[in-house]
Amino acid sequence: MFDRRLFTNFDWTLLALVLVICSIGVVNIYSAASSYREIGTPFFIKQLYWITAGIVLCLTVCSLDYHMLEDFAYWLYGGILFLLLAVLVVGKTSMGATRWIHLGFFTMQPSEPMKIVIIVTFARFFSRYPVFQGLTLKDLAYPLMLLGAPALLIMKQPDLGTAILVVLIAGTMLLYVGVRWTSLATLFAAAIPLVYGGWRFVLHDYQKDRIYNFLNPDLDPQGSGYHIIQSKIAVGSGATFGKGFLHGTQSQLRFLPEQHTDFAFSVFAEEWGFIGCLVMVVLYLFLILWGLGIASRCNDRFGSLLAVGVSAMLFWHIVINMGMVIGLFPVVGVPLPFFSYGGTSMVTSMVGVGILMNISMRRFMF
Repeated sequence: MFDRRLFTNFDWTLLALVLVICSIGVVNIYSAASSYREIGTPFFIKQLYWITAGIVLCLTVCSLDYHMLEDFAYWLYGGILFLLLAVLVVGKTSMGATRWIHLGFFTMQPSEPMKIVIIVTFARFFSRYPVFQGLTLKDLAYPLMLLGAPALLIMKQPDLGTAILVVLIAGTMLLYVGVRWTSLATLFAAAIPLVYGGWRFVLHDYQKDRIYNFLNPDLDPQGSGYHIIQSKIAVGSGATFGKGFLHGTQSQLRFLPEQHTDFAFSVFAEEWGFIGCLVMVVLYLFLILWGLGIASRCNDRFGSLLAVGVSAMLFWHIVINMGMVIGLFPVVGVPLPFFSYGGTSMVTSMVGVGILMNISMRRFMF
């Protein structure tokens, strides 16, 4: 029987906040793609389709008891891990990367749902694992194995941006659970040779070029440094109030690459300036704080860990994308949630919001 308290406690504020950001994103995509010679359905219309599909999926997720995820956590983890392995064998290659797998009626990028699955898996593990004085190295062994397998497979595709996000999400959850300082220091020391080995034997040349050009974009201003240089010009030229809607020269004259996807925020910054960017930062800040508030109000440990994990996923997407477009981070292909064009990112983010709404609705039941 339907519990009317679920509807009474529906988180309209969270849904409204997400829809406001999505609406601004659609308007921005319209501007970013207005200089394209689009064949078929325009990008902003496609984005509306993805938003609609995402909302349906979000409402579906929040209608089911989130504790079901606890029961199926390891099954979900095993299934996505299997798909990540399958990608390396029978995956579809595009632009030098093998990240997609064809599953009959649609093509899937398994690394995207792994962001949600690693949250569910870590929440399942630590909800039943007692932690009294912080996690020791022995305590961290199993969680790090759970994290290491998908992270390495995603890097192998190669998809450095998503691999970094998966690690940051899991790392945030570990810090929330509590890790001893001695364990952190040991892990940091152990990471130094791993980073060196990754640089020498794992990273591809184009990934190394991104890091070199992050440190000094002028090394190759017409090549691998072009993205950062043009993005910084677009952001800086917006000044205080921006150049106005559809009047951004970097985007309208097509100097800015990937301007409707990874660098959508650069278009927005040029057209709406510092004031517009400040509004977006405040909206995203409110979104993250709302997610953390849901975690703090949750009455069970699994739900609290889930809410922290989803908030961390959104937070790191926002920080890395905004940092990337202003030159604080290397270009790693991370979209801005609910804002950049892209169906996979929209669906993953909406699932995360559905989980947050689910936890918020059921906080009175435990």
